[in-house]
Amino acid sequence: MNSLANKRILLGITGGIAAYKSAELARLLGKAGADVRVVMTPAATQFITPLTLQALTGNRVHTELLDADAEAGMGHIELARWPDLVLIAPASADFLARVAAGQADDLLSTMLLATRAPIALAPAMNQAMWLNVATRDNLQSLAARGMHVFGPAEGEQACGDTGPGRMLEPHQLAEKASALFESGLLAGLRLVITAGPTREAIDPVRYISNHSSGKMGYALAAEAAAAGALVTLISGPVALPAPERVRRVDVVSARQMLDASLAVANDCDIFIGVAAVADYRPANVAEQKIKKHDDTLSLELVRNPDIISTIASLERRPFTVGFAAETEDVDANGAGKLQRKKLDLLFANHATSTFGSDAIAATALWSDGSTSLGPGNKALVARQMLALIHARYLHHVEPAVRT
Repeated sequence: MNSLANKRILLGITGGIAAYKSAELARLLGKAGADVRVVMTPAATQFITPLTLQALTGNRVHTELLDADAEAGMGHIELARWPDLVLIAPASADFLARVAAGQADDLLSTMLLATRAPIALAPAMNQAMWLNVATRDNLQSLAARGMHVFGPAEGEQACGDTGPGRMLEPHQLAEKASALFESGLLAGLRLVITAGPTREAIDPVRYISNHSSGKMGYALAAEAAAAGALVTLISGPVALPAPERVRRVDVVSARQMLDASLAVANDCDIFIGVAAVADYRPANVAEQKIKKHDDTLSLELVRNPDIISTIASLERRPFTVGFAAETEDVDANGAGKLQRKKLDLLFANHATSTFGSDAIAATALWSDGSTSLGPGNKALVARQMLALIHARYLHHVEPAVRT
């Protein structure tokens, strides 16, 4: 189910005993990497509580059409615009009839009329209700409008009857939802990307930093998420919005970036260090603003931790990718950094033509090969980089899989 990674699934729950299965469905969708939000009809809350679904998804559960907290922002319209897929499970006979008639008398049915996302229905009802000609006509009408129908299955029902009408099991519904999407190149892989500069405080108002804009790291994060990866972006101070479907962790100093990186490194498959981390920091940070007294000011600087080397040296190390922004002998200095820091792959580029720019050219280096990328827009080159990273990652992990 890797194709569900980074997908936005709106799970609609209607009134029926099968609603108890929706909790497991929400869990499975989230486990596959989807962002899940839940809309419940009033009847659904009689079978399973919103609190249960909120705990499983980590998102607020929506139940009211006229929600005073959300209506100022047209909450139901925002919900309709949000998902990549609307999955109604269970879909009761009553709800199918109302949708077929185009009614909009609760939040879920109103949202269905407003959304342009694909809609999938998982019917669940008594076998006699399922076999009733009215229900079959409603399903035929909804299918003709392009809605997907998942199930139902046959078997023993809560009422004691046996026959068609059982909602498919949660794992079956998750697999069918996954089948509606194409798997991206990086589907299911967990990536950590560092981006931007770090700032090392001199006093409360001054700091040491560099010219990094963060654009390359942010481009990589956006393209990786679009390719299906689960992306954590550890960002220094930049003037860029977080890419969609990316978890951003904001830091300021090199030591903060190291702590944030170590906190997630053991749970990622690929670590990409794009950030321009300050090599040095002041040995002592003044508690108050330093006043101008003399013509010169001396600062004692100490080495910052080397984040990418630290990650590459972990016992359970991820596939580790570095960047080298150089001002001379770009390829030679990059090759030295690759070997010295024991990286799996490194992209070397000329710093003066890259910082703050929307374009980049780089040389990709690994233990027994190299290739040139760009020049081109950073988003385009980011896609080329990720394709190479994926190929080298597979080359790296396949021997371990075979043994």
